[in-house]
Amino acid sequence: MIEVVLNDRLGKKVRVKCNDDDTIGDLKKLVAAQTGTRADKIRIQKWYTVYKDHITLKDYEIHDGMGLELYYN
Repeated sequence: MIEVVLNDRLGKKVRVKCNDDDTIGDLKKLVAAQTGTRADKIRIQKWYTVYKDHITLKDYEIHDGMGLELYYN
C-alpha cells in the first residue's frame, strides 16, 4: 500500500491509499469517492505531464508519499 497526496491548489489536499499496481483510472475513482466529484471530471498530472487512465502507478514511478496535481475538467 502506498499513500499519494493530491493537491488541487484551491486549498484542498486529498490523501489516498492505493496499491502501486493500480491504474490512474482506479486512483481517480478513489479520489472521486473522497471529494464527491465524478471520476471522469478529474485530471491528474505532474508539471505538464497529464497521466493516462490505463497506465499503472508503478509504470509512472509514483511512490509512497508522492504529491500530484489534481484538476477538475
